[in-house]
Amino acid sequence: MSVVTAGAPALPPGSYSLAGALRSEWTKLRSVRSTTWSLVATAVLTIAIGILATTTEAGRWAHANTGDRLAFDPTSLSLAGFLFGQLAIGVLGVLVVSAEYSTGTIRATFGAVPHRITVLAAKVAVFSGVAFVIGEVLAFSSFFIGQALLSGSAPTAALSQPGVLRAVIGGGLFLTVLGLFALGLGTIVRHSAGAITAFVGIFFVVPLIVEALPSSIKDAVGKYLPDNIGATMTTVKQGFRTDVPTFSPWVSFALLCAYAAVTLIIGGILLARRDA
Repeated sequence: MSVVTAGAPALPPGSYSLAGALRSEWTKLRSVRSTTWSLVATAVLTIAIGILATTTEAGRWAHANTGDRLAFDPTSLSLAGFLFGQLAIGVLGVLVVSAEYSTGTIRATFGAVPHRITVLAAKVAVFSGVAFVIGEVLAFSSFFIGQALLSGSAPTAALSQPGVLRAVIGGGLFLTVLGLFALGLGTIVRHSAGAITAFVGIFFVVPLIVEALPSSIKDAVGKYLPDNIGATMTTVKQGFRTDVPTFSPWVSFALLCAYAAVTLIIGGILLARRDA
């Protein structure tokens, strides 16, 4: 139900600018518990699993066969946690929108900023900024911690080596765009449990189903799956973490951006047409 009636006075010019909406969204994002817990979960999952992966590999490197040694990718190994941290950042992306519908505060938001696309644009801008900073901090932290754990036991990588800096930066970009995809899902579904279930189904269940299909179908479909896109973006030696043919890292990133754009566009259209 709209809070603006036909006889209401005109809104004061400049009172509902994008800048005001950005400040409001930033205040909301940093003041709710879900943000803190989701970011902590993202950090713990990403770094802890990276530590586990690199420690395990460092311990068994001496017994690795020739094929494993030739295919070894220390950069990708240190960023292995990103494929699990995506769940936490996805939950946060959903909650940026759906939490306000669950509590009913979305009506107050639309009352203060009647232009709903401005609200969505502010949410996207604030969330993407936070996700990008957190994602890149985690990417570089995971990389340096992982290489330190591998040092002396297995080959290590340096940012100056070909493809390494791209893969590390790609980890942060992957989390950012993945979160925006989830934000779009939250805008479409408007229900936290439903949107999170959809996110989990797309990113974790669908790959399991595709994996069980014949090789010809799996190879054709696998390159479009978000988990394989993430593996491609955070890998220097292609094929280290996926057994299906994939697009190049930047083509894969463009495809992930397209997924996020589609959910946000659909979400924006529905947001403008539906009642709060």
